[in-house]
Amino acid sequence: MTSFFDLTLNDIEARVEHLGLKRYRARQIYKWVYQQDTLDFDGMTNLPKDLRFSLKGLFSLALPEVTESCPSTDGSTKFGLKTADGRLVESVLIPEKERNTLCISTQIGCKMSCRFCVTGKIGFIRDLTAGEIVGQVMAVRGKLVDARITNIVFMGMGEPLDNLQHVLKALEILEEPMGLNFSYRRVTLSSVGLVDALRQIDPRRALIAISLNATTDEQRSYLMPINRIYPLRSLINYAKGLGEVPRLRVTIEYVMIKGFNDSLDDAKRLADLLRGVRCKINLIPYNESPYIEFKSPDPEAVLRFQDYLVGRHYTAIVRDSRGLDVGGGCGQLGMKYLEEGRG
Repeated sequence: MTSFFDLTLNDIEARVEHLGLKRYRARQIYKWVYQQDTLDFDGMTNLPKDLRFSLKGLFSLALPEVTESCPSTDGSTKFGLKTADGRLVESVLIPEKERNTLCISTQIGCKMSCRFCVTGKIGFIRDLTAGEIVGQVMAVRGKLVDARITNIVFMGMGEPLDNLQHVLKALEILEEPMGLNFSYRRVTLSSVGLVDALRQIDPRRALIAISLNATTDEQRSYLMPINRIYPLRSLINYAKGLGEVPRLRVTIEYVMIKGFNDSLDDAKRLADLLRGVRCKINLIPYNESPYIEFKSPDPEAVLRFQDYLVGRHYTAIVRDSRGLDVGGGCGQLGMKYLEEGRG
């Protein structure tokens, strides 16, 4: 049976028309599910009974099962969700003053093999479907009390643009005004820099974040093997092109690793590299794990790095590490696969 969460509004309209009904019925169904959290067709009381019966034979409203909820001392929560085939997916809810951001996954495992990332140690298992991506939002939303998800970041397990078809469909579903109605300004896609795929993303569909993390090709290729295919210059040229879109700027993510890329010389090269790029820079102190040898930078090194960039007139923000005590920090998702030998 087809998962309802795999389908856009246009898909549902086509199915409803095939039943010989008017397209507005699809909009009614969409609103019941996405705006009123109704996960039972029998509860959609403004639909004819025969239509409700037909819908039950066409679509499944099952969501990934939330199997664990791990609250961090910093207020964030890591959620473990089980897919229909029994695989584990992790999402992290990050509350802040004026927003609640949900970090969602797009793959189980990852092909990119970035040296600093636990998910890359798992290897690639499979892509998530659009329904499994959207399902994370719906399943976590169902667990919230007196709170709502305001922002979505595609920064969890996997490389979003390596699963482009399903991610684009998930974006359409998340941003549908008749449904979840997220503004594209509240949705961020983070990529290691698959430039060919990045060029297929309409910059009005999602904000773009590029995981840069190094200032020379030698350094970045060691850290992120994908750099051998898409070297730094190709990423910078792409980012400069985004500057042609009014009021749009790319986010540059820079994971700082002690003794590897956290020196003042690195800061100088980064500032030079990004000259002419309309951007903001997120500095992310590396989150340690028992499976990777890298260490977190000294706080003094982080502040020195940030001060240099600010002095060069860049917007440079040190991003707080959240959920570290529950394995929910940036680069930590998927540790259970390693702990339990899954794959």
